[in-house]
Amino acid sequence: MSYFDELAYQFIDGEWRSGSGSWDIVDFNPYNGEKLSSITVATVEEVDQAYRAAERAQREWGTTNPYTRRLVFERALRIIDDREEELGAAIAAEVGGTLAKVGFELHLVREFLREAMQLALRAEGRILPSPIDGKENRLYRLPVGVVGVISPFNFPFLLSIKSVAPALALGNAVVLKPHQNTPICGGGLVARIFEEAGLPAGLLNVVVTDIAEIGDALIEHPVPKTISFTGSEKVGRHVATVAAANFKHSILELGGNSALVVLDDADIDYAVDAAVFSRFVHQGQVCMAANRVLVDRAVEREFTEKFVAKVASLKVGDPTDPGTHIGPLINEGQAEAIAALVDRAVADGAAALVHGETRGTLVGPSVLSGLPEDSPLLTQEIFGPVVLLIPFDGDDEAVRLTNATPYGLSGAVHTADIERGVRFAKRIDTGMIHINDGTVHDEPIVPFGGEKSSGVGRLNGDAMVEAFTTTKWISIQHGRSQFPF
Repeated sequence: MSYFDELAYQFIDGEWRSGSGSWDIVDFNPYNGEKLSSITVATVEEVDQAYRAAERAQREWGTTNPYTRRLVFERALRIIDDREEELGAAIAAEVGGTLAKVGFELHLVREFLREAMQLALRAEGRILPSPIDGKENRLYRLPVGVVGVISPFNFPFLLSIKSVAPALALGNAVVLKPHQNTPICGGGLVARIFEEAGLPAGLLNVVVTDIAEIGDALIEHPVPKTISFTGSEKVGRHVATVAAANFKHSILELGGNSALVVLDDADIDYAVDAAVFSRFVHQGQVCMAANRVLVDRAVEREFTEKFVAKVASLKVGDPTDPGTHIGPLINEGQAEAIAALVDRAVADGAAALVHGETRGTLVGPSVLSGLPEDSPLLTQEIFGPVVLLIPFDGDDEAVRLTNATPYGLSGAVHTADIERGVRFAKRIDTGMIHINDGTVHDEPIVPFGGEKSSGVGRLNGDAMVEAFTTTKWISIQHGRSQFPF
C-alpha cells in the first residue's frame, strides 16, 4: 500500500479518519494524470474538533521539558533518513518535482528539523531592572498556544515542516491545512512522520479541505493565536484581513517578482548559470525565482547569446528522468495560464527569444525581451518557466527597474566588485538579496521573509521564537509598594 492510499484521510486528535464533507478532493500526478488519492473534505465541525484537540493537548506539551520535546525531532530525522527513497518518490509523483528538486527539498527538511531541536531550548526569558525599589521584572517566553499553518503546493513537505516543527518545538500545538493539490506530501506525510516519532496525540492535526467547504473557519476559529500562511499575495491579503479582524497574529510568506541583476563587470558565464537556475528551478514555481533578469547594455549581447543557448538546451519531460530539467506544472490550468501569458506578451510587442511549447502540464521555457515599460508582466509574479530579459544603462537605472514592482522577496546581483554589489544590494527594497549567487535560497538560521507585497514577518532561526512564542511580564515586589490611596 502506498502513501497515497494509507494517508488519504484527515488526521485529528491522533486518529486517521475520513472527512464528513459532501465532496472529495482528488489528488493527481501532474505529469501523467494518474489519480493518486481521493480525500473527503473536512467540514467546519472537523476543523473545530482539530483545534479543540490541539488546545487540550497543548496544555501538557507546553510545560514538557524542552529536552524531552526535542527527542521527537531526533526520531523524525531518523525516519526521514530511513525512508528517503520512498519520500522522494511521493514528492515526485504528487508535486512533479525533478530529482534535483526532490533532493533539495529533503535536504532542507532535515536542516529545519535539526534547527527545531535547537529552537526547543531557545525560548529564553529576561530579568529587567525597575525604577521602583524592591521590584523584580521577569520576562517569560511562553508558547502562543495553538498555531494554524496553511502551506502551498510547490514545496509542500518542506514548507509545512518549516512552520510545524518550530511551532511544536517551542511548545505549541498545530492544525495544518495543506494545499488541495498536495494533501499527502503537505499534510499526511508530515502527520505520519511525527506520529511515528512519538509526538503525543492531538498536538498535530491535519485537515484536508477547501474554502468552498469551510469558508474562513480555519482563520476565524477562537483557538489559534497565530496563523502561518505561505502562498499567493492575493490569498495572503485575505488571510491577513481575517486574522487581524479576529486579533490574531499572522506570518505571511507571499509571492515575489525577483530580479537577478548582471552588472557590467560580472563573470558572464557564471551569471548565466545562476540566472538559468534561478528562473527555471522547479519549473519556475518558486516564490524566490528570478522572474526578471536585468543586464547592463555593455554585456547584454554576450549574456543574451549564452543565456538563450543554455535555456534552449534544457530538457522538458518526465520528472523522474535524471536528465530532466523542467517537469510539469502543478495542473493544466496553470499550464494554460502560462502559455496564454506568453502569447499575450508577444502579441503586445515582446520578442520571444525562446518560445516554449505547451503539452498538457508540460510547458517549455520561454525567454521574452523588448517588453514595453508599461507591460503588466514586468510587475507581476510569473509562477512558471518564463523569464524576462531587461537591459539597463548603469547602476542607478538598474536599481530603479529592480524596485519597480509591488513585490520585494529575493534578488541577486553579479559583479566582480563585492563592495559595489553590497552598495547595490542595500538600495533594493527586498527582504533578501544575494551577491554573485542565485535568487533561490533558504537557510534554517537566517531570517526569511519579504518586504512590500511579499509578506509580513520573518521565519527561521530566532525569528521562529518571535513568531511562535509570546512575552509575559511577571513582576515581583520584594518590599512594600506605596499607594496614593
